[in-house]
Amino acid sequence: MSSPTAPSGARNPNSPRMVALGSFVGTTIEWYDFFLYGTAAALVFSPLFFPDVSPAIGLIAAFGTYAVGFLARPLGGVVAGHIGDRVGRKAMLVASLLIMGASTTLIGVLPTHASIGIWAPILLLVLRLVQGFGVGGEWGGAALMSVESAPSNRRGFYGSFTQIGVSAGMLLAVGAFSIARTVLDEEAFLAWGWRIPFLISGLLVFIGLLIRIGLSEPEKFAEMKQNDTIADRPVVELFRNERRAVYLTTGMRLSQNAIYYLYTVFGIAYIARSLGSATSVGLNSVLVASAIGLVSVPIWAAMSDKVGRRPLYLFGAITSALFIGPFFLLADTGNPVLITLAMVIGLNFFHDAMYGPQAAFFSEMFSTGVRYSGASVGYQIGSVFAGGFSPLIATSLLAVGNGSPWLVVGYFTILSVITAVCAYLAPETNKKDIDDDTPNQARVAAPSSHDTPSPSNA
Repeated sequence: MSSPTAPSGARNPNSPRMVALGSFVGTTIEWYDFFLYGTAAALVFSPLFFPDVSPAIGLIAAFGTYAVGFLARPLGGVVAGHIGDRVGRKAMLVASLLIMGASTTLIGVLPTHASIGIWAPILLLVLRLVQGFGVGGEWGGAALMSVESAPSNRRGFYGSFTQIGVSAGMLLAVGAFSIARTVLDEEAFLAWGWRIPFLISGLLVFIGLLIRIGLSEPEKFAEMKQNDTIADRPVVELFRNERRAVYLTTGMRLSQNAIYYLYTVFGIAYIARSLGSATSVGLNSVLVASAIGLVSVPIWAAMSDKVGRRPLYLFGAITSALFIGPFFLLADTGNPVLITLAMVIGLNFFHDAMYGPQAAFFSEMFSTGVRYSGASVGYQIGSVFAGGFSPLIATSLLAVGNGSPWLVVGYFTILSVITAVCAYLAPETNKKDIDDDTPNQARVAAPSSHDTPSPSNA
């Protein structure tokens, strides 16, 4: 037992449940921070930071700063992937939490346009970029910690704790704004009430750090580090040997991410501004769907451990494409019950079929030495092309269509088709031994092959 290379010596002392808890809490806090910005962009940033333009242009400008955060996410993913694959998953997860917490708290004390003029939106933009960089390194590390520490037959389920951290973050962010908006009148909310959710971030980050600092590295990575078999340049190795997996994960991310922000960011603004409904209608519908997501995401993930990641992902992409039109038809009724029903169906029944298995699916597609880089880069590049700009593009298409949502429907349908094709081309991974790295690329390029791959086949 004293040998450092023995399993009992190499294995980290944390149980899969403890690792999953650490991933869940940290991810919840980081995405609480990230979603606060999206909710504020939909509700308050236009009049506070862009008061000199029309409300429609102000909303587009606010969503523009929101989208810019996504531009920094691939850079954050590359840097975090390099550090995570070279130094360790834990170190990067602690750093990303600190970066997100600091930038979010600073937004909470940022003067508005009325106080410092043009510097207000400029500083807002800078802090959003820092947010994007921080969150770019979060998901990959949290997903890997959960998946690599999980029993082989429950990787989907344990990986879902990273995913529900995102739902919990959205729940807290929307809930914080909903409470502030309900308790305060319009004047107080715009004057100072919107800052409270951002300032709460500092306390939450402290709690998350206490949990994450106590975690250890997964067994396989710890062994590689001890045996000095870590890749010198993980990102270079990734694109040399496993780039096809990067392309597939990027494509599979498109619809999942775009659909999510269609409902939770653009949907709130569409319901509030285009339909003239109360702000609380859109917020509360997202709140309900996010709460249900805490249950639906693990259910879909656990199903993927039984029937496979690929068929559920295909189901989610196809049904999401088919439901975009009906979502707007239900939203256009202005009925709070039907709007909430539309959110629940779109997010929990269809979107979550992709999102539940995603952490395990993406992690399993890469070998251990480049897994942090691979999962992060594929995930974050897809976020730029889909999630980050989807509210901005949707708002612009709505304006071009004179308020009609059918151009928006067409845009999101195209993204869903791309995702379905990539999911069809991806290998099934739920039975894969993720510690056996030798045939990893061959399984991605040609699932039935057991030959050692060459870069030319990647």
